[in-house]
Amino acid sequence: MGRLGSSDTRGRREDFAGREVGPPHKWRILGLLAAVELLANAVWFSASAVVPQLASQWNLSGSGQSWLTMSVQLGFVAGTLLAAFLNLADRVSLRSLIMLSALAASASTAAIAVLVATPGPALALRFLTGVMMAGIYPPGMKLVATWCDRDRGLGMGILVGALTIGSALPHLVAAFPAGLGPMGSLSWRPVLLWAAALTLAASFLAAFLKPGPLLPASAAFNPKYALKIWIRPGLRLANFGYLGHMWELYAMWAWAPLLILASFQKAGWSGRAAHWAGFSAIAVGAFGCLAAGFVADRWGRTRTTALCLAVSGACCLTAGFAFNRPWALLGLCLIWGISVVADSAQYSAAVSELSDPAYVGTALTIQTSLGFLLTMVTIRLVPGLTARWGWTASLAVLGLGPLFGLVSMIRLGRRPEAKCLAGGRG
Repeated sequence: MGRLGSSDTRGRREDFAGREVGPPHKWRILGLLAAVELLANAVWFSASAVVPQLASQWNLSGSGQSWLTMSVQLGFVAGTLLAAFLNLADRVSLRSLIMLSALAASASTAAIAVLVATPGPALALRFLTGVMMAGIYPPGMKLVATWCDRDRGLGMGILVGALTIGSALPHLVAAFPAGLGPMGSLSWRPVLLWAAALTLAASFLAAFLKPGPLLPASAAFNPKYALKIWIRPGLRLANFGYLGHMWELYAMWAWAPLLILASFQKAGWSGRAAHWAGFSAIAVGAFGCLAAGFVADRWGRTRTTALCLAVSGACCLTAGFAFNRPWALLGLCLIWGISVVADSAQYSAAVSELSDPAYVGTALTIQTSLGFLLTMVTIRLVPGLTARWGWTASLAVLGLGPLFGLVSMIRLGRRPEAKCLAGGRG
């Protein structure tokens, strides 16, 4: 199995020509990339954060509310499938791809706030936003892999931690006291405009990104490489773990803030406090990403991901029972928010370590494409199950994903390919 670059037992880094390299600007670039991902992802859940306002103004059903998030997921899947087929992340400038994609995502989000008054055009623009996000997140992971070798888990963790905070930003903006709407939160158009502005800033910052010394030569066009993630057993199990994780993650991010809002409102607490709580339940995951990245590089990826899956799965089973106790629910959601995304970066790190170096970008792109395709199932499933059986049963269904992922990562840890992960730690 290939790796991007190499490191000997003394920690000496070499490029593909066998020359020792010591990137002096590594952490500055990774910090800049984290800022780009944080700001760019503000548009992802921008509409989800104002679902109550949009549902009231546009008379949206439960299905319509789900599609405000699902349209982005669907666009992301379409964009990543196209990018994987074309090997974009392995054949074009990563900096240009990220910069132009962020610019287009900002424009499509701003257009909803400025031009749209009905659900149809909004969903089309949300779909376009998702397509553009495919040019930001997977290339960002490839960029991390060009800078990180032995500390790749931490590098990926920083990236996903930034993405986590960025995904939570609209809930923070919606809690601002200025311009409050009838639901006790900021009117929906300013929330989308703020999100678009943050993503526009990400586009400007992306102009200063550059790949690291572990960047391989541009790959030849090979659309069939995307199929190899299912042919190789190690890659297949790593992706099974990721799919189990994704079954839960975005449904939690989409609906846990609304679960908190419903709980707070039933208890007579303020909507503004609920938005702060929703932001916290998602953003706190950034700490989990950093901690898991640090631990996985030293303890092993399969063990770290298995632990995270076990904790988040337990939260799926218990969160609904705390609905009538807002403080208990918030505490549980904070634990859930940490564990549900802590392992996310480690699946990407594992795939980058198990893939051919020249096609790491393609492997990461197809991985995320399939994962986000799966998220559409649970994002749509939760509101229907909640309406029929309540929060407890609907959230318990999310626990099926962590269980499947847990079994897959345990199996991967027992295979010979595990020696390629985390410097031989599995």
